[in-house]
Amino acid sequence: MEKELNENIEKQSSDEIKNNEDTNNEDSLSDNHQESKKEIEEKSPEEKILELEDKLARTFAEMENQRRRFEKEKEEAFEYGGFSFAKEALNLIDNLERSKQILQNDETLKSSNALKKTLEHLDIINKDLLSIFQKNNIKQIESLNKKLDPNFHQAMMEIEDANKEPGVIVQEIQKGFTIRDRLLRPSLVGVSKKPEGKDKKNEENKENLENK
Repeated sequence: MEKELNENIEKQSSDEIKNNEDTNNEDSLSDNHQESKKEIEEKSPEEKILELEDKLARTFAEMENQRRRFEKEKEEAFEYGGFSFAKEALNLIDNLERSKQILQNDETLKSSNALKKTLEHLDIINKDLLSIFQKNNIKQIESLNKKLDPNFHQAMMEIEDANKEPGVIVQEIQKGFTIRDRLLRPSLVGVSKKPEGKDKKNEENKENLENK
């Protein structure tokens, strides 16, 4: 009986301690909330105005950035919106050039008036196309006798040429084009290199002079 009484007393004491801790925690949270609220209430009107001005300045800055991005996207869409169409249209130039080569290599048509007139008409169409392209800021890339420029040219082969410096374009396989300041497609070219036989002969002569 005495043992049960002691257990009940201990349980009551434990419950009282727990209740006191919960009450203290609630009081602490309430105090923190009141302190935060007090801090907010203690801000002067000048401080509140400064905060509002800062928020407005940030909002206007973000709006201005969005406006500039929109203007840039609009300009790019206007200037380069036809990029894909222009690139596809270059196939017309390529097909005209291939047609000319096929006709010129046809033995049955060589030196005939029909071939001459056909080639003249193809040249007229080609010039008209290039004129239309140029009016829309699509221009041919100058290649022949120019130094290879990786920004505009793509070397497809090397051709031995004793009269040219190495890396000079001596053959244009496919014409390249730009649209405004952007590359539409690179020129496919052949570039010069020194003849191997000449280099070997120069090396032999150099060795002979050193041995003397």
